[in-house]
Amino acid sequence: MVEGDGDCDRWRHEWVVYRTYMATCEARWIGDEKRAKVLLSAIAVDDPEMFDANIRPLDNGEVELVITVTAEGIPSLQSIMDDLLACLSAAETSLDSIRTE
Repeated sequence: MVEGDGDCDRWRHEWVVYRTYMATCEARWIGDEKRAKVLLSAIAVDDPEMFDANIRPLDNGEVELVITVTAEGIPSLQSIMDDLLACLSAAETSLDSIRTE
């Protein structure tokens, strides 16, 4: 074994652990709290470890649903956001159809 090989391997491992993500995207929705909770529950089952989401109160009585996705690259970021937005759109369409019936 050549002296320093272990240090080099350890350095490579540490570099991978501390590597930062390359792409971040945030989606925001503003409306009433009840609807925000329903929308959040619609995406919570879809790979919850792939995004962070929270509901923040606004001064006007409404809330803001903020969804943040961080990925290692643009293609995976786009794929995750596409899935989440499709799910949110379907949930919102369902809420609208229930409201009109």
